[in-house]
Amino acid sequence: MKESWSAFDTFEPHFRPLVVIELAKNTKEETKEWLTQRIVDKKKNGGAQLLVKPLVKEDGGKIDGNQNLYLVGASHLRLLLGAETVGLVKECNDNSMRTFTYSSRNTFKDFAEDNHDFLTMAECQYIIKHELENLRAKDERMIPGYPQAKLYPGKSILRRLLTSGILLQIFPLHDTEELKKLRYTWYGQVKISYQPLDEIRCYFGETIALYFGFLEYFTFALVPMALIGIPYYVFAWEDYDKYVMFASFNLLWSTVILEVWKRCCAIMTYRWGTLLMKRQFEEPRPGFHGVLGINAVTGKEEPVYSSIKRQIRIYLVSLPFVCLCLYFSLYVMMIYFELETWALDFHEENESSYSNLMLFVPSIIYAIVIEMMNRVYRYAAEFLTSWENHRLESSHQNHLILKVLVFNFLNCFASLFYIAFVLFDMKLLRQSLATLLITSQILNQFVEALLPYWLQKRHNTKVKKRVYSVKVDTDLSLFEQVNLEKEMGTYLGTFDDYLELFLQFGYVSLFSCVYPLAAVFAVLNNITEMYSDALKMCRVFKRPFSQPTANIGVWQLAFETMSVISVVTNCALIGLSPQVNALFPDSKTDLILIVVLAEHILLALKFVMAFVIPDKPRDIQIKLARLEFESLEALKQQQMKLAAESLKEETHGEKKMN
Repeated sequence: MKESWSAFDTFEPHFRPLVVIELAKNTKEETKEWLTQRIVDKKKNGGAQLLVKPLVKEDGGKIDGNQNLYLVGASHLRLLLGAETVGLVKECNDNSMRTFTYSSRNTFKDFAEDNHDFLTMAECQYIIKHELENLRAKDERMIPGYPQAKLYPGKSILRRLLTSGILLQIFPLHDTEELKKLRYTWYGQVKISYQPLDEIRCYFGETIALYFGFLEYFTFALVPMALIGIPYYVFAWEDYDKYVMFASFNLLWSTVILEVWKRCCAIMTYRWGTLLMKRQFEEPRPGFHGVLGINAVTGKEEPVYSSIKRQIRIYLVSLPFVCLCLYFSLYVMMIYFELETWALDFHEENESSYSNLMLFVPSIIYAIVIEMMNRVYRYAAEFLTSWENHRLESSHQNHLILKVLVFNFLNCFASLFYIAFVLFDMKLLRQSLATLLITSQILNQFVEALLPYWLQKRHNTKVKKRVYSVKVDTDLSLFEQVNLEKEMGTYLGTFDDYLELFLQFGYVSLFSCVYPLAAVFAVLNNITEMYSDALKMCRVFKRPFSQPTANIGVWQLAFETMSVISVVTNCALIGLSPQVNALFPDSKTDLILIVVLAEHILLALKFVMAFVIPDKPRDIQIKLARLEFESLEALKQQQMKLAAESLKEETHGEKKMN
């Protein structure tokens, strides 16, 4: 049973800063007072009931240049009540995982009234973010001091402050001591070992930990493909009929690794508690806007937006724009083939080491152009998806991922399909695949990790000089930390990281029988990716807010779809090989029928394997079933208790009347 918020005083004498809010320099005083009052106000009055204070000197004076930096924290009691609100799952004394409730707090493992480490810092920051995002306007019609910043009942206050330019950013603070320990165990020592996923989860949250877990798992899964691909590359380059076994292994491999990953993911997320988190009634995303109305399911007041208007935006604006971008991508691809023809003619006329190198130039240029087009299109896709105004964050992400995946798939793989099934040039296919794969990996490593790290290191040096030049009497470490972190780049989530792995999976699986070394380069890239991404998370970007998640979401479906497409492409490539064609000199119809039959058999085998391999291990299935049974029993007991109380009241009433 939930405790009433009004029954608690959540004042905390010892303030622990967890989150930083930065307002614009010229923010009006009445706006600051209104916002801070809403943050500290009680829940029953529409506040967040948190703690907030500006960055100040010990004598109480504000530090020059930092009047608009506010530190947000919460009392231990407030965080415990917030943990119940967001539905955090913790381990009980009987080693089972259950949703945390304040009333049954003493049944949870390691809980004590004075144990402030019961909730991890990432969980505390997630609770604060949830409460701040759910600060909604009540009777206000505008942001105080800014008549142009309109509000209406139910509108997200933080969202309006952001879009109006009043709120610059909100970010969680690093725990410097914990970060040092994590950096040392994660990438601070050169040794072959697994990543400290539990420590990463405790510090950065489940979403980041799951990405690194998948990256590590995928890298190990690529090792068999790499070991088998090397001898095929060395000893059987042009004998495509010998690649039948390799391609068949690839197809079964891609199915098995994705199914086994589901089991590994279930084991990890059960241990972390996110597998049990309930999200039946997801709240509207902060960016969702509309006229205030009543949710038909929950009965709560919230913005309402016509689904017909959303569909019109999707099908009459977003879809034509995506199709136009796809056409432009194909047009750029045809220019690439013209460059390939020119380079080939140049090589035939001037056979030399220089002309040999020129053969790779068109592919390198095309790979760079692809990366540039992907990044520009990404911004357009984000704008369109936001403009479509999806109510739920999950729906918003699914539409964004779909737009980006379709474009990236065509942009990265259309040229390879054209070479394979229109030009029938296996030598050019092999060369293009190798160049695209290696060039994209080098560019990604440079753009995503090395360049930001170098820029951030230079910027940090300047900021430190500026910080130490200010004579302050406050805790210099906290002052320096806040100023350093507010200038860091913002981590935009795991989207780009998963997209990179998705494209890599496509390069490895789609044309495996043409370029077996793809898996070797993928393994080498992923090993460096683990360290560069770890460095990026710990040194380059602000600490991201923790986000509980039970799986890798729609990316699982994306990888599975890619594995199905790989069945078709590999079967078609084997059917096009000269050796297989020589077996059917008179009738190509028989060849096509046999290739289609083989493709259907392999697809059927994939789906059978996916069905046979359970998504969750047996012991976790039993634990989940037991929890569901106990929940039903508890509900029955509660209903029986209520019925007994009701019957007792009726009997008592009848006695009074008599």
